[in-house]
Amino acid sequence: MLDTTREIEVPEGVELTLAVAGLVSRALAFMIDLAIRWIGLATVSGILAYLGNFGSGLFLILVFVVEWFYPVLFEVFNQGQTIGKKSMGIMVINDDGTPIDWSSSIVRNLLRFADFLPVLFGFGVVSMLVNKDFKRLGDLAAGTVVVHKRRLNKTTSNFDQDGLSPKLPLTLAEQSAIISYAERSDRMSPSRAAELGNVLAPWLDQDLIKKNPDHSSVTLKRMAKWLRGH
Repeated sequence: MLDTTREIEVPEGVELTLAVAGLVSRALAFMIDLAIRWIGLATVSGILAYLGNFGSGLFLILVFVVEWFYPVLFEVFNQGQTIGKKSMGIMVINDDGTPIDWSSSIVRNLLRFADFLPVLFGFGVVSMLVNKDFKRLGDLAAGTVVVHKRRLNKTTSNFDQDGLSPKLPLTLAEQSAIISYAERSDRMSPSRAAELGNVLAPWLDQDLIKKNPDHSSVTLKRMAKWLRGH
């Protein structure tokens, strides 16, 4: 109800709420990884140039290995994160929430050529825009999804105001939305927190909101605290 999130149940029976990574963060991560690969290859090419034809052949083999296996090795051995993904705070996992394995990583990365068609990742961009989980073709084939890696939110735990009971009866989904907002609001920009707070505002006291626009965020946190039993 609040954002690009999805709930999955891992094999251990625990339900997780994941924030799906969108087009911008994934594009920036890809550009960072691309720059790293190109800089590395350019450096090596200068050294191999002294080896003549043998160096040229060795360089072509190196280009193939780096382009196709750089993301695979990092995703498998670095918790689903290449250097670019780690810098953007995102990671790739299987659809069921389990860590990505060799087969899934190889499939999603080998299909990059299909995402690139007809030019500049045209098919991949279209696929991400029409899919609710922002999956490119490689993700659809491999059964993977790219999500934001969770960070510990210490600010919410320091919220010291008393809990507040809702004035209106709330469904379970509405209660979950309020708790989710309280858990994540301190990691959002003020404008984003205000935007999502307005989505939940119909459940609050409208007179108080008109007097103080910031009242909705504080009240939602107090309601979340009450819903948790405090």
